[in-house]
Amino acid sequence: MDGGGGGEQFDSRTVEDVFGDFKRRRTALIKALTVDVEEFYQQCDPEKENLCLYGLPNEQWEVNLPAEEVPPELPEPALGINFARDGMEDKDWLSLVAVHSDSWLLSVAFYFGARFGFDKASRKKLFNMINELPTIYEVVTGAAKKQQKEKSSGHSGKKSKSNSKAQRAQDYQEKLAKLQAKDEEEEGLDEQEDEDEHGETLCGACGENYAADEFWICCDICEKWFHGKCVKITPAKAEHIKQYKCPSCSHKRPRADI
Repeated sequence: MDGGGGGEQFDSRTVEDVFGDFKRRRTALIKALTVDVEEFYQQCDPEKENLCLYGLPNEQWEVNLPAEEVPPELPEPALGINFARDGMEDKDWLSLVAVHSDSWLLSVAFYFGARFGFDKASRKKLFNMINELPTIYEVVTGAAKKQQKEKSSGHSGKKSKSNSKAQRAQDYQEKLAKLQAKDEEEEGLDEQEDEDEHGETLCGACGENYAADEFWICCDICEKWFHGKCVKITPAKAEHIKQYKCPSCSHKRPRADI
């Protein structure tokens, strides 16, 4: 299609398929506003024409002109996001784009629901599946992490913090080894405690939950946790990082004069 993206052929008919399309587009948009924020910022040049942010079903994102056909093949995202870029604080501008992106994702999902004739039960099921995920706005602003902290505020355990990212990974591996060495009863209790501490942690980039078999790294500035693969940091690379800054915290600019 000419102009905007995201209008690829989509022939699925089930709630699960529409939800899968929603998740892939959501992953793409979160990536644009977190991990790829520097590139996204550069593409939203205020000197260009009205631009839109599209999340594609292949988990890629693009900044492009809106679709030329009327009516468009799919609902269109917010128009002209580039014009507000230099007139707002970066974090406020990204939050605004995130809110509009959430609205667009819902409109696309329920467009498919209407197109495929979902009944009341199917629409409710689709909404409930979507509602289980943090919104893009919650991921970008850190509100999702704050909500999870409030839910687990009754737990006394806290994540250990260290100046060395490699040391954090090593400490965690040693903790797992100790758990495996204990008897069955102690192992069960300690594993439950570890789940309470980390089970509801969300990746600041993709918004997915913590998994014990994946490498994680924490930003020393905003204290958000990230999958290593989401921010392109390996355990080997982490050994040489004295203070880690996530893509959002590395992207600091003074407010432009208007």
